[in-house]
Amino acid sequence: MAKDSKNTRQFDLLVFDWDGTLMDSTAVIATSIRAACADLNLPVPSEAEARHIIGLGLNQAIAQLQPQLSPDEYPALAARYRFHFLGNDHALPLFEGVAETIPRLHNAGYWVTVATGKNRHGLDRALDQSGLRKFFHASRCGEESFSKPHPAMLQELMALCDVTPERTLMIGDTSHDLEMARNAGVPAVGVSYGAHDESTLQEYEPLCVVKSFLELASWLAQHA
Repeated sequence: MAKDSKNTRQFDLLVFDWDGTLMDSTAVIATSIRAACADLNLPVPSEAEARHIIGLGLNQAIAQLQPQLSPDEYPALAARYRFHFLGNDHALPLFEGVAETIPRLHNAGYWVTVATGKNRHGLDRALDQSGLRKFFHASRCGEESFSKPHPAMLQELMALCDVTPERTLMIGDTSHDLEMARNAGVPAVGVSYGAHDESTLQEYEPLCVVKSFLELASWLAQHA
């Protein structure tokens, strides 16, 4: 995937979002959010509203969807969301091409990392179930840092890997991912097969927007 010389490649650090970018989980997340709200007799967001907050930390997502709730009411809604999501996450697939491309990028010498709004337990489960844990050098979760679009997760990964912003690439399916990249001074690629559509992603002026993970893999082979 990468060229032989480090000096001839454009990036050294690749930062992937997880849900909707590597794993096909967007529909299950949105359905789980809506079911959790219904369980507690809260206003049920539309499918589009539920998809829009994917990528944020859970508390930030709740604050946007249910602004009338006080923070001490968040745990009950979070618990119902996890109940619905964990009932289905064992069967969530990776997008076509992910299982082959992530090891290839790792073996080509890139720093391969994850920045996600998932909590640590959820990401660890996904890494283990996918069999990809050993190919990621590091990861940051929403509960361990500031929620997207704050740049902290990217800044922490860059510091850990000793890579500058211009040698870092953020790859994600939401405006939150691309806004985080912009806030960190990091180039980004949007993927329109996840939570947010191409027109929304283009507002953040990514290097490109791809329509499938296979298209992303091809772009990385040519440009990364």
